[in-house]
Amino acid sequence: MEGSRTPLLLSDLPESTSSNNTKSANFHAHGIRGWSGIQGLKKRGHGSRSWIQIDPLGNTSVVELDKATIMRHCSLPARDLRLLDPLFIYPSTILGREKAIVVSLEQIRCIITADEVILMNSLDGCVVQYKSELCKRLQSNKDQSDDLPFEFRALELALELTCTSLDAQVKELAMEIYPVLDELALSINTLNLERVRRLKGHLLAVTQRVQKVRDEIEHLMDDDGDMAEMYLTEKKQRSEGYPLSDLGFQTDTSSEERVGSKSAPVSPVGSISGAHKLQRAFSSIVSSRRPSLMSSSNSGENIEQLEMLLEAYFVVIDHTLSKVLSLKEYIDDTEDLINFKLGNVQNRLIQFELLLTAATFVATIFAAVTAVFGMNFPDSIFDNPSTFSWVLVICGVACGFLYFSFLLYFRYKRIFPL
Repeated sequence: MEGSRTPLLLSDLPESTSSNNTKSANFHAHGIRGWSGIQGLKKRGHGSRSWIQIDPLGNTSVVELDKATIMRHCSLPARDLRLLDPLFIYPSTILGREKAIVVSLEQIRCIITADEVILMNSLDGCVVQYKSELCKRLQSNKDQSDDLPFEFRALELALELTCTSLDAQVKELAMEIYPVLDELALSINTLNLERVRRLKGHLLAVTQRVQKVRDEIEHLMDDDGDMAEMYLTEKKQRSEGYPLSDLGFQTDTSSEERVGSKSAPVSPVGSISGAHKLQRAFSSIVSSRRPSLMSSSNSGENIEQLEMLLEAYFVVIDHTLSKVLSLKEYIDDTEDLINFKLGNVQNRLIQFELLLTAATFVATIFAAVTAVFGMNFPDSIFDNPSTFSWVLVICGVACGFLYFSFLLYFRYKRIFPL
């Protein structure tokens, strides 16, 4: 039943709790202060979190699990669990391990095994949608035969929701960017420039997220070994069909013991203990190498099923990335247009400054001539009052001719069109 709390079994408790008796025995030796410090470290290192557990039938339950329990149950290293920690921000990642698939796509962070999905319990919309949609699909396909195994159906839904969410964000960003850019192209002001700068920063963040999801899917498609590691149901069936005890090895070991006993006199106690040690060592080697052997044999088999699944969502996320890149190109084109307009305005200002400088030069000449004749010195030219008027007229005509000469020279040199 959804929302029910599943109590933890004793076998699922972290290994650190098994040493409580030893710590309580040393309680008086270390003191109350030291024991409280140890408890604080233990609480920080093995804090439990709320997880949603979904089985292949679509039943959900909320459980409290710590890192040690999940690591032991799913055979995961601690560095993989850090990808699921909501306190840290990691890029989108899909990791195929021996018994689980670690999925960290945007807000969807979960561990997929052959028997269940352990989802980070959160109130985020993507997490709630993933939980409800996965349960709905599992319950609807309960009586129907599905070609995809359980882990691929869970992975497919995570990829689908991630690609859909990113595509919706890109569409919403495009609807906001295009009007702002068109308004900026018509009117260049501080307000529009600030809006474009903010939207460009948001677009850069979305581009990095889309690019990371695309690169992760492409990396999985290029590596057949990683795709083979994700066939959890098949690996589980093989491991159940091939037990760890090897009868052939025991007969070979017994025959070797008999040969060894014939070749040299050995103590009976020493030979028996040595055989047990050798058998335990071989069993540990077989158990450690069996997953790698199965994955290598599986990689040589047909992985077309997962490859087609990844290829479908690779096309979707690649189309989303093309939309983001087209938005970026549109922003760059608008920036180039703005730079051209600003360059044109700057050129017009330079032309106006050049015309103003030429006019100032001509006016300075006219002012210099009138200043000379304005001085009080005796000369025959001042005997006739109309003579000064002729001087002003001739000087003005000469200055006007000089100014138009400057304009013709500027046109000849193509400094600016007239």
